[in-house]
Amino acid sequence: MRLFRAALLLGAALLPLSAQAQKAPAPSAAAKPLDFTERTLANGLKVYAIHDAGTSNVSVQVWYDVGSKDDPAGRSGFAHMFEHLMFKATRNLVSEQMDRLTEDVGGYNNASTNDDYTNYYEVVPANHLQRLLFAEADRMASLVVEPKSFASERDVVKEELRLRTLAQPYGKLFSIYFPEISYTKHPYARPGIGSLENLESATIDDVRAFHAAYYRPDNAILVVSGNFDPKQLDAWVDQYFAGIKKPDRPIPRVTVTEPERTKATHVTVYEQNTPLPAVMISYPVPPDNNADMPALTVLNAVLSQGESSRLYETLVYRDQLAQSAETYLDTKQGPGNLAVFAILAGGKTADDGETALRREVARLRDAPVTAAELSEAKNEILTGVLRGRETAEGKASALAASVIINGDPRASDRQIAEIAQVTAADLQRVAKKYLRDERSAAIHYLPAEGAPAGAKGDTVTIASTVQVAPLVAPDDVAIVTPAPADQRLAPPVAGTPIAAAIPSPQEIKLANGLRVLVVEKHDLPLITATLVAPGGGAADPADRAGVGSLTADLLTKGTKTRSATQIAAQIEALGGSIGSDASWDGSSIAVTVKSDQAAPALTILADVAQNPAFADEEIERARAQAIDGVTVTIKDPAQLAGLVAGRAVFGGQPYGHALSGTPDSLKAIKAADIRSAYARTWLPGQASLILVGDITPAAARTLAERNFGSWKAPATTGPLTQSVLFTPASGPRVIVVDMPGAGQAGVVVARPGIARRDPSFYPASVANTVLGGGFSSRLNQEIRIKRGLAYGAGSSLSARREPGSISARTQTKNPTAPETVAIMVAEMKRLGTEPVPANELEPRKATLIGDFGRGVETTDGIADVLGDYVVQDVPLSELKAFTTKVSAVDPAAVQAAAASLLDPSRASIIVVGDSKDFIDALRKDYPNLELIPASALKLDTATLK
Repeated sequence: MRLFRAALLLGAALLPLSAQAQKAPAPSAAAKPLDFTERTLANGLKVYAIHDAGTSNVSVQVWYDVGSKDDPAGRSGFAHMFEHLMFKATRNLVSEQMDRLTEDVGGYNNASTNDDYTNYYEVVPANHLQRLLFAEADRMASLVVEPKSFASERDVVKEELRLRTLAQPYGKLFSIYFPEISYTKHPYARPGIGSLENLESATIDDVRAFHAAYYRPDNAILVVSGNFDPKQLDAWVDQYFAGIKKPDRPIPRVTVTEPERTKATHVTVYEQNTPLPAVMISYPVPPDNNADMPALTVLNAVLSQGESSRLYETLVYRDQLAQSAETYLDTKQGPGNLAVFAILAGGKTADDGETALRREVARLRDAPVTAAELSEAKNEILTGVLRGRETAEGKASALAASVIINGDPRASDRQIAEIAQVTAADLQRVAKKYLRDERSAAIHYLPAEGAPAGAKGDTVTIASTVQVAPLVAPDDVAIVTPAPADQRLAPPVAGTPIAAAIPSPQEIKLANGLRVLVVEKHDLPLITATLVAPGGGAADPADRAGVGSLTADLLTKGTKTRSATQIAAQIEALGGSIGSDASWDGSSIAVTVKSDQAAPALTILADVAQNPAFADEEIERARAQAIDGVTVTIKDPAQLAGLVAGRAVFGGQPYGHALSGTPDSLKAIKAADIRSAYARTWLPGQASLILVGDITPAAARTLAERNFGSWKAPATTGPLTQSVLFTPASGPRVIVVDMPGAGQAGVVVARPGIARRDPSFYPASVANTVLGGGFSSRLNQEIRIKRGLAYGAGSSLSARREPGSISARTQTKNPTAPETVAIMVAEMKRLGTEPVPANELEPRKATLIGDFGRGVETTDGIADVLGDYVVQDVPLSELKAFTTKVSAVDPAAVQAAAASLLDPSRASIIVVGDSKDFIDALRKDYPNLELIPASALKLDTATLK
């Protein structure tokens, strides 16, 4: 059920039940149906509109009914590669102009390729709607495919394959092996990312034929959601889309039927860069529009949604068998799959994992779920749906998926209603029908270094019986060329801007010093509650890296009156989850619930914050999980490069260690360290409660007084803030970490930065956005767009309570790491030596402003920004001042900030990858580089050795 797959990842809620068993709460009322209009043009284009006057933005989405299942024979990955080419030139638009029309005015654009569809989506200020309709129509009707862009984007897609599949631990398991073991006949068996060989064999004529076959108005839908005049929208759609010709030929369709699997399959593979064993079991399920899908959706939530789900509670929490245990309900137009999988804990085996996963599936077949489990799952789904509909883009996506996958724009709302009617008997029935052992396909994904002598594992590939059709070029494939400059149609001018509504927080102070910040937002019945306090990873003792993070994790793992499992069960019964986290400068506990559950939610939040138990068994369980998590992290070249960069920039100072710790530092942490970290952080006089959503200030005060008014600081408490010396490392370093067999090289160029309160923050933010903020930034232009060296490249300004860092980052194939380093260094230097032209600066400022504006559209987004302000000691007035201060930055200020903060002579360079492919070339530019084997890397020391 496509609507809920993303929604299930977003739930958050609480319930103040006692420790005893309680009657299951009734499922919440259904979400309000989507309110839309629909019409079909004469050429077959279906048009849907969702009017929302409460936003200053508009989302424009065009979904084509063509995806990876339609890849021609010998061309797997083709639909995805074509998606990239749709951002190049058209008859009237120059290459990358879609970015000019979106990013450069404060919006954004993106696209994705699914097995069944390819979608293109943008969000822009509402006064730019006409321009986007013009552009989408132009690339539907007159895409230009020429050799240079074709070759460049093919290289970019190769880097995306290396990034997502070859470099990441478990990348091949999910993107390659999962589809290959799940189908024997249907073209869904072919990985959407494709293969390097198939990508290389594609020709420019193939691309043109593919566009002619599938990119046509009667194979597409247009969805517009946001603030617009409905009559004007109809006129513009007619003006730009109605004239696009509908081809007089049928659309190629996949009609293959996947046979029923009647005998279980099992394979074992050994892969490099695999830190822990993993196991996956795939079960076939019917198409998304099948009548059994609501029950399967609820079953999926029972299995894996939240910490009271069956997989987490048994495999991860109780038995400590797995580092993570999850499901993936992959539903489609055709037959899909329910995958259950686990990444095992250190020292555990895939055999143990498979046995445990099958045991939990069997429980669903053998007995009905409880009333509490059923209600919890339904409420989690509903909360996720509401959160997904907080924005114009979210509403548009929900509607579009319903049309493309189910053929019915009302499918998502119908599915919500059907889920409310699902019974425990329904779950048991579908479990018996679809989740039988003989219908399963299992894979053990094991570390190569642990393979028995002589063992090679099984060969997993696309079955020879999979049926795919060749690409048949239509007879009338048009070769479009750019219009001459004097004949090119320019995009229409933008309309009158609609002012964005930036929320105004109201502040209340309780007698005990607790600060309460309230933002009213009544468009949906949601509320986010976040409790924040200064005191995060920067306060970790030098030999106890990760204690702040581990302490935060433990806050939700038991109080004086509630166990960890009771906290999870009581909260998730309302449809969500509670989360606690530590940043460098602070710690937080957050929850999002339906607003009618705010009172019980705050009761649990208060208990977790004020009465953590820190039981020994919970400490050991959390420690083991943290160690396993870090073990996975340091096998990823990009993530490891970031950790090394922290040490290179800060040395042994705060901000230099790994925020989540290392295996050695985590093992050294004692219970007393955890209690000390809690005591210096969670005090009412330095904490802030942030309430955002469907709530009034008066109601917020009542909830805060009731739940936090009696919170007192211990009499023995020391100073609320600690004075810590923050100084960068003594000098820059060039470090290569050798990771043999790495699928890509992670590259970071990093140097000391500034504090968030620094007067140069806004010029520095603009300079960073010019350098590496967004698709049109200089780094991405040079590394991805012009040279195809990476899937993406960017930079970040990490301005914290004390001076942080500024860094440029990317991932590239190993041999091109030196070239990429040279580009990053050159662009950092150039920004400080010459002014940024106005025609580049203004769009980059718009990008920064637009990103900020979209970030405060949702309840949790607003709470996150305010929480950062609190722990970084920034005035709340910055919320409304942000746009004005960014707009005021001029070229001289940007150049001055860049000269001071981006000078690469003070930057450290870190490359993590298979060094044999690049070390000699890099040494020519940096003869004093340090080469450290990944196996010998010591993240707990400033020297790394």
